Amino acid sequence: MLKLIRPTIVSLFIFSIIAGGLYPLAVTAIAQVFFPGQANGSVIMKDNKPAGSSLIGQPFDGPKYFWGRLSATSPFPYNSASSGGSNLSQTNPDLVKQAQKRIAALHNAGPQAGAHAPIDLATASGSGLDPHISPASAEYQTGRIAKVRGLDEATIRNLVIKYTEGRQLGVFGEPRVNVLQLNLALDQLQKN
Repeated sequence: MLKLIRPTIVSLFIFSIIAGGLYPLAVTAIAQVFFPGQANGSVIMKDNKPAGSSLIGQPFDGPKYFWGRLSATSPFPYNSASSGGSNLSQTNPDLVKQAQKRIAALHNAGPQAGAHAPIDLATASGSGLDPHISPASAEYQTGRIAKVRGLDEATIRNLVIKYTEGRQLGVFGEPRVNVLQLNLALDQLQKN
């Protein structure tokens, strides 16, 4: 009986060390060497302190900042422990009310922007954590931010262009603007 159990126990011990210890340590070491930013959460620093991650949105609702997409996470917006969409269908009255409320807030904050807000400003992403908006959504908010901050619209547009990321590998996805990076750049611009 011991002859049958011993190889199993030895194999379990050896593979536990390899798969549970050595392999994760090797992958972590390789990630730290070749992809240190991504391996550590893609953290964006501000004044040598973490300001957030470039992969997870943050709520901005002040008129001097670009607003990101709505977040469907609970119990608070952009809760990374509760990633997920709202699961409301396009015909659900609650989704329509939520979108109308956001559009009204956008119009109240910047009435000069126009009547047609881009759809990504009025809806949540599938994960509820999307840190990006479309360049059209950034353009829609440019006038409001320039007015509130007392800056030229061209200056704001140049920042939007600077922080617009293209398609991944030139093919996948759509151009997008990281809201946190853009808002941090706005604050930095006003410091100088």
